[in-house]
Amino acid sequence: MASFFIPLTGLSAQSTSLNTIANDLANMSTTGFKSQAVNFSDLFYQQIGATGAGDPIQQGAGTQVASITTDFSNGTPNPTGVNTDVALQGNGFFVVSHGTGQFLTRAGHFNTDSTGNLITPSGLNVLGYPAVNGAVNTAAPLAPITIPIGQVLAPKATASFDMSANLNSSGAGAVFPATIDLFDSLGQMHTASVTYTQTGVNAWGYSIALPAADTGGVSTPVNGTMTFDATGNLSTVNGTAAGTGAAQVSSIPVAFTGLTDQANNLNMTWNLMGAAGKPTITQVDATSAVTATTQNGFASGQYQDFSIGSDGTVTVTFSNQQKLNVGQIALANVANKQGLRDMGSGNYDTTLSSGTAAIGTSGSAGLGTMQNGALEGSNVNISGEFSALIIAQRAFEANSKTITTFDTITQETIQMIH
Repeated sequence: MASFFIPLTGLSAQSTSLNTIANDLANMSTTGFKSQAVNFSDLFYQQIGATGAGDPIQQGAGTQVASITTDFSNGTPNPTGVNTDVALQGNGFFVVSHGTGQFLTRAGHFNTDSTGNLITPSGLNVLGYPAVNGAVNTAAPLAPITIPIGQVLAPKATASFDMSANLNSSGAGAVFPATIDLFDSLGQMHTASVTYTQTGVNAWGYSIALPAADTGGVSTPVNGTMTFDATGNLSTVNGTAAGTGAAQVSSIPVAFTGLTDQANNLNMTWNLMGAAGKPTITQVDATSAVTATTQNGFASGQYQDFSIGSDGTVTVTFSNQQKLNVGQIALANVANKQGLRDMGSGNYDTTLSSGTAAIGTSGSAGLGTMQNGALEGSNVNISGEFSALIIAQRAFEANSKTITTFDTITQETIQMIH
């Protein structure tokens, strides 16, 4: 009766192939879906004799499904414009937590829950490296990525500022006023006046003060002197050589007390050296002017939006124009992707065959990069699937025909006996 069992193995194997193709076609629009292909192998052989030369005469017992391999090649990234969507291109998987363990996924269709956690459609937390005060710590254990939706960024008092300016060398007793905005510990902005007064050839005095209303007239202006060399470069500050070397002056301490809004005293540093140690204040024969001012303080700000960089860094933007990194989405890879167990919903679990997941950041250890506002499409090749479908259909029909043929032969044999 082996004549019946052999084509039955073919029917069973081709049925698996048809189911696999049907699953691929059903998921041709599924985010991050990876197509599969069925591989066959023959079954054991029975030796039924030998030739005169001693060569074995063997009869096969049919076929079986040897493996179902997954094609982990990239799908096409499709822009969506949604900032919670992330398309992964290259090697690796996103890491998500299901409470007691971790899954890997290529489906970057994320959302945020009521507490701001970045989650998958099935509610799993997206994991990454945490950030403290905007600095991502890639040495820390993975933690859920949390977006501070609705939160307020605390103000930061100005700790340092600088002013790029030129003082007109051709003046005599000239006075040049300038201003710079500063912030105290409560986020209140103060417009400080910086007054430059020419006191002689290549010599100037400076005075920094806050409006009397900001201090109740208590604070004393910060005064000092500056001199310049024959080429217009800053030479000395308060009698000490200007520069970044030992015993040279590169900044001026500035402090204001008694702020009327009850904020902490302002203790700041006025940086006088820019890039490559070049002074930011010059004195040449040109109109006195301030070209730029910078300072590192800011007022409080309300959460507005967030974005995800190509390296997975999650950056939040606040209403005060400040940006803050709140974490970095982690990626993972395994030594043998075919050993992963498909858990459905785009998730994979590691096995002994796949090896443990190696965690890292985008662009490191061969891991891919991310595209915010896009989703990775399915990599199902429709034309290839239809070709495979025709082949599987013909193979199924051939095995079915074999069974009907053997049934006819059996009937003929029985009629011969009767």
